[in-house]
Amino acid sequence: MLHFGVPMTPTLKKFGLVAAGAVAGVLVSVGLSAVAQRDSRPNNLPLDELRQFSDVFGAIKSYYVEPVEDKKLIEEAISGMVSGLDPHSSYLDADAFKELQAGTQGEFGGLGIEVGSEDGFVKVVSPIEDTPAARAGIKSGDLIIKIDDKSTKGLQLNDAVKLMRGKPKSSVVLTVLRKGEVKPLVFTLVRDVIKVQSVRSKVLDNGVGYLRITQFQEHTVENMVKQLQGLYKEGPLKSLILDLRNDPGGVLHGAVGVTAAFLPARTLVVSTDGRTQDAQRKYLADPADYLRGRGEDVLSKLPAGVKTVPMVVLVNGGSASASEIVAGALQDHKRAQVLGTQTFGKGSVQTILPLGNSAAVKLTTARYFTPSGRSIQAKGVTPDWIVEETADGESNVGRMRESDLRRHLSNPKEPEEADPVQEKVLERAVERGGVKGAEKVIANPAERKPIEFGSTEDFQLQQALNLLRGQPVQTLKKDEVAGAESTKVSAKVPGKAGAPAN
Repeated sequence: MLHFGVPMTPTLKKFGLVAAGAVAGVLVSVGLSAVAQRDSRPNNLPLDELRQFSDVFGAIKSYYVEPVEDKKLIEEAISGMVSGLDPHSSYLDADAFKELQAGTQGEFGGLGIEVGSEDGFVKVVSPIEDTPAARAGIKSGDLIIKIDDKSTKGLQLNDAVKLMRGKPKSSVVLTVLRKGEVKPLVFTLVRDVIKVQSVRSKVLDNGVGYLRITQFQEHTVENMVKQLQGLYKEGPLKSLILDLRNDPGGVLHGAVGVTAAFLPARTLVVSTDGRTQDAQRKYLADPADYLRGRGEDVLSKLPAGVKTVPMVVLVNGGSASASEIVAGALQDHKRAQVLGTQTFGKGSVQTILPLGNSAAVKLTTARYFTPSGRSIQAKGVTPDWIVEETADGESNVGRMRESDLRRHLSNPKEPEEADPVQEKVLERAVERGGVKGAEKVIANPAERKPIEFGSTEDFQLQQALNLLRGQPVQTLKKDEVAGAESTKVSAKVPGKAGAPAN
């Protein structure tokens, strides 16, 4: 049985979610065996449509300008059939399946570069610390125009990643354009084993713990336990900030395990609902639902104070899927207060169905619901405290969300509605600079200084600290968002059934 998440870079800053939102997701294997596959087959095959498919197949084989292999035609047909369902279902050939497995394990052979795309080329978002890319001098903002002898112009991002990954100790040549350099720079890099650290932590001032999860991988729960143990070695925490911003999701059992760390045993974390019986179930804060039969209960090693420490959860438009499950569950159970901006809104479950030829199908099989029965599909988690990423509120304008994706699933509980915060901030941008000014805010996020999460310049983090201290929290002004006030003060301590006071 396989439980896999989608390999994603953790940098969904600003508008990077355009690509990531199409593939990020909570993936849960519901154990579809040969019996389940048999049950899913239609009783009556659509013979007329299959004849039409056969006719098109024969026409291509007979008349296309160049010969085409049968395998390619069939795989392309399967890919189109699956991807046409919704933004998150897809066909994974053998190579793509291996890439997915490598990403969820958090370890692979490569260069250590987080990449995006810009102007048809591959852009370096950030080199990962202590990797071949960082040691060679690759910098954030570099445009990779060639990988070995292959131009990246128009190359799909996944294909570029495949070219850069490979066996450790093998070499690859990158040609990059760098701002301020007249000529392209050429780097010869030797691939190494890249280990992605999905959890990190530190103690802030006055006994406040900071725990950041950038992606939910196979070993995220174990890594979280180690980080929390480290935090408590310096003494009991007065409060804890869980940072899920720009976390695109990952494996479901990782989300259940992280949530279970802060909730009483056997508390409902999330439920799923789909057409099959396997897709209709509840996931509890129970080892059976986050260990999947692997070894001892790692959460039993957590300091006792973790269950009651006052908490704030940070989210933004880049928080998707598994991170929304965690935020929604802690919010519903009033275990923590959520601060930030509306999350991405991916409330569907994908199942990896391995095929006999080392390939697989990633298929949407269910919607998931928070403990109170909320669906966040195409809506997202609404924070208790709406705080933008910067004081002026313009850093989040135009961010792509689930509801912007073509063929996205509808929300079965609530009608879709626009994010009032983004609408008001966009209106302000238009007023300041006209339509062109607003377009600049949306189209050129790279011109703004990137936010270093966890730093003293992290505006949302500072507001979370204010909330924990019982000090005023700076939200958007009330004349910008209906019903929102410029400052609020916590009525109760977060983590103890507290709620913001109006």
